[in-house]
Amino acid sequence: MSNSADNNDDQQRDQSAERFLRLVQQRRRGRLKVYLGLAAGVGKTYRLLQEAHELRAHGVDVVLGYVETHGRPGTVAQLRDLPTVPRKHIFYKGRMLEEMDVQGILQRRPSVVVVDELAHTNVPGSENEKRWQDVEQLVRAGISVLTAVNIQHLESLHDQVQRITGTDVTERVPDQVLKQADEVVNVDLTVGELRARLEEGKIYDAAKVPTALQNFFQAENLLQLRQLAVRETANLISRQIETDGGGAAPVAPERRNQDRLLACINANAPAAKEIIRKTSRLADRLSAASWAVLYVQTPREAADRINLATQRHLLNNLQLTTELGGQILRVKAADVVPEILRVAQEKGVTLLICGVTSEKSWWQRLLRPGVTRRLIRAVARSPLDVDVFLVHY
Repeated sequence: MSNSADNNDDQQRDQSAERFLRLVQQRRRGRLKVYLGLAAGVGKTYRLLQEAHELRAHGVDVVLGYVETHGRPGTVAQLRDLPTVPRKHIFYKGRMLEEMDVQGILQRRPSVVVVDELAHTNVPGSENEKRWQDVEQLVRAGISVLTAVNIQHLESLHDQVQRITGTDVTERVPDQVLKQADEVVNVDLTVGELRARLEEGKIYDAAKVPTALQNFFQAENLLQLRQLAVRETANLISRQIETDGGGAAPVAPERRNQDRLLACINANAPAAKEIIRKTSRLADRLSAASWAVLYVQTPREAADRINLATQRHLLNNLQLTTELGGQILRVKAADVVPEILRVAQEKGVTLLICGVTSEKSWWQRLLRPGVTRRLIRAVARSPLDVDVFLVHY
């Protein structure tokens, strides 16, 4: 029975490689295939290298642009016979560091390049700040890319992942990168299998194992991350089916969801980030027609009245909006609530997303209601057909 299961796995991998090969041959712009995992050690890099071998067996010109084996014997063994574009050396802070040589790959012009660790931040002085930007550059140039990333690096899931694991993941990939992928494959392992691999020293050095088991690799953490990875893959596949990825008939415009979402933020950076990410997720879940982030600048938040750090955080949050696929709306007004209602009516908004803090006591909220509570009351009295979704922070 085990031989039969192995044969089925081999056949499925062959079919997967053949499907990607057909995609590579279909158009001049490169194709992007992403292996998505719940955590380190599930086998993403191994699968990348397996597919590289399978594509080479079909006569495809495949090279390794950047692969990180972490010294795992099984993964190292998969490097055999695969041509590699040498890494570029960058001198930074007294050290010689290695990065993927994007220009070397562009000059080599393979059909497919393997680029591991999509969320990686490049050494200062590199052509692009992030590796996902390197990948986008390669795809635009007509080179197809096989890459891999873990679910905790997805931008819109940052707050959820931090609540689950207690870890602030600093290297993140915009959701748009995965949405634009031609294929997304979930590399799945059960929680028990993954923890067993960790205990056997197949993921980290033995000295790191006890700490990892007690922190990020707790069974409950992994279970929730696994659910996120499966759900995200399913959502991405559903989007492809609705457009043209699955070969289904395109959805007629009149049948698309006409929801229009508007997120309301201020200069409170942590709250704004959470609201923006939540709105992006809601827009995906609702297949919304559009979503935007509205920043109403009051006189107390004028540029000359807030410090540079607050201004920088605000700009970063507005940039986050564009990275997640939303529209930025900036207006000035002395009173926030009427301005939000005006914009909502003008844009035909159907769902307002606002933040509410739970730090105030009930009597403080009663005596000094915040913007969100005043907005809820104003919406209830207005003729607008709009719902309000609250994000607690």
